[in-house]
Amino acid sequence: MRIGAIEAGGTKFVCGIGNENGVIEDRVSFPTELPETTLRHVIDYFQNKQVDAIGIGTFGPIDIDPSSPTYGHVTTTPKPGWGGYDFLGTLQRAFNVPFGWDTDVNAAAFGEAKWGAAQGLDSCVYYTIGTGVGVGVYAEGKLVHGLLHPEGGHVLTRRHPEDAFAGICPYHGDCLEGMAAGPAIEKRWGVRGGELSPDHPAWAMEAFYIGQAVAGIIVLLSPKKVILGGGVMHQEQLFPMIRAEVQRNLNGYVAHGTVLSGIDSYIVPPGLGDNAGLSGALALGLAAAGR
Repeated sequence: MRIGAIEAGGTKFVCGIGNENGVIEDRVSFPTELPETTLRHVIDYFQNKQVDAIGIGTFGPIDIDPSSPTYGHVTTTPKPGWGGYDFLGTLQRAFNVPFGWDTDVNAAAFGEAKWGAAQGLDSCVYYTIGTGVGVGVYAEGKLVHGLLHPEGGHVLTRRHPEDAFAGICPYHGDCLEGMAAGPAIEKRWGVRGGELSPDHPAWAMEAFYIGQAVAGIIVLLSPKKVILGGGVMHQEQLFPMIRAEVQRNLNGYVAHGTVLSGIDSYIVPPGLGDNAGLSGALALGLAAAGR
């Protein structure tokens, strides 16, 4: 089979072609511009590829309710031109194939469950911590939706005792995204995170907020794997710090060996690396094709 995959990010789109084994055979990327321009590039890329289905993992918020009159639309994003845009419908009118449609982080969680760090497990959560913070949830063998879809980047946080930063989220100020996303690091410290040394106090503060959120999702959903991806998590020194914060927050309450002694293999980077999003979109396409 030839499956199309679209990783639709707020900064760039990545489109690719893969097969039923999860192998990405071809890809292209281009900046995210106004929707008409961006989707013109998408349509041009797939025009003669003869795909059997297409999976889309996209930035949001989006409408994922098939019974809704605005199913397939981007909803309240502040990204210019995209709010209310009929993303899925535009592509459905261009290609008569089945489509998979979900958030970029749900797609990444799905890809990790199928081919990555959570392969063989029936549950995992995937955090992307970069320009924003998003959470994808895979539970009991399926992706979790609901009224909309998980928005775990906007959970409220307890403030670090030494942190006077107001937070950058325009809705909540000091939610997880407001305190821990890449732009929050830059605004708080005056430089991009990549320019800070591995022992800079920024990372202990970052681990404090992420560890708090991860501990919360462990007691709420009891996932069998926690996967932390996104640009901020390229700072590998964060992983042991976050694991320690999770254990400190749980304080022995979740009395399972995986959390108590096996946490190094429980809270992990993506097994698919930076391909998690595109591979997840491929998995959505395969599911839409009935495979």
